[in-house]
Amino acid sequence: MKHKVYLGLGANLGDRETAIHRAIELIGERIGEVVTQSSLIETEPWGFTSGNKFLNGAILVETELMPRQVLKITQEIERELGRRYKGTAYRDRPIDIDILLYDDITIDAPDLKIPHPLMHRRDFVLIPLKQIKPE
Repeated sequence: MKHKVYLGLGANLGDRETAIHRAIELIGERIGEVVTQSSLIETEPWGFTSGNKFLNGAILVETELMPRQVLKITQEIERELGRRYKGTAYRDRPIDIDILLYDDITIDAPDLKIPHPLMHRRDFVLIPLKQIKPE
């Protein structure tokens, strides 16, 4: 069965656009077909202060994987593209991939929350997401 997964992507270090496009390629290879993607928008950092602006976008992926499998693979892709995990603090990063929605399910676990709990407060998530999921 194919599931619809909406992912948010962002980067504010290095070649931001290349990092996002490479992440999308790897997602397509490892998670499932990238059905559609938003345009990329430039935004200010959220939750911390930095002189580096973010590029943000969203994609819709059709996958047969379960949510925790998607989480594991997106974290692997982030590490491959240079992200280093240091707690949950907001900070500059070469790539960030968040699971925004997975079908219409809700998960509220310490390591995985779907829908993404703060997306309704973040224009850098909502603007690209509305481009590919107007409803």
